[in-house]
Amino acid sequence: MTDFMLAKLEAEAASLGFLLRIQVRRPLNLWAMRLVVAKHLDSNRIKLLGEMKGWAYQSKSGLQLDTMQVSSDAPSGVGHLIWASTMAWALEETPCKSARLLAINDEEKQHSILVRYFQKRGFSTIKEVGSSVFDLPFRMIWGGAGSLMIGNCHEVYENSLHHWKANYNLK
Repeated sequence: MTDFMLAKLEAEAASLGFLLRIQVRRPLNLWAMRLVVAKHLDSNRIKLLGEMKGWAYQSKSGLQLDTMQVSSDAPSGVGHLIWASTMAWALEETPCKSARLLAINDEEKQHSILVRYFQKRGFSTIKEVGSSVFDLPFRMIWGGAGSLMIGNCHEVYENSLHHWKANYNLK
């Protein structure tokens, strides 16, 4: 599947003045990743526009996403770039074909906004994580209750790539 998707995204981002960087560590046979998008303010300073954090393990369903943040003053399309880049990395560098995340349920209105946001990216709910003893491992991993969601990495990549390119009229 590899055709240097992440490198192409990095080049496109650079052509628009964005820095796209990914930091990967390999503790205990896991991939721990942090992907950031930033913009140069001057020769000595950058502004972080958004980031994604997660980890992966040796499994086709091993990509676990933990943190996705986009600055409120980030230019349009930064979120799509982050999603597309994260999925490109997973598809190119890991055996992962699907990704899981938890839409945290701290407050009902915010939870429904999160679920809709992730559904638009191609994720679907597979389990509600609550206070059951069977939910304890999920709560320990993601730090709370909510909707456990799964998405196909390639579909999320294609969807995000389409929106990223459309936002900046890229071919």
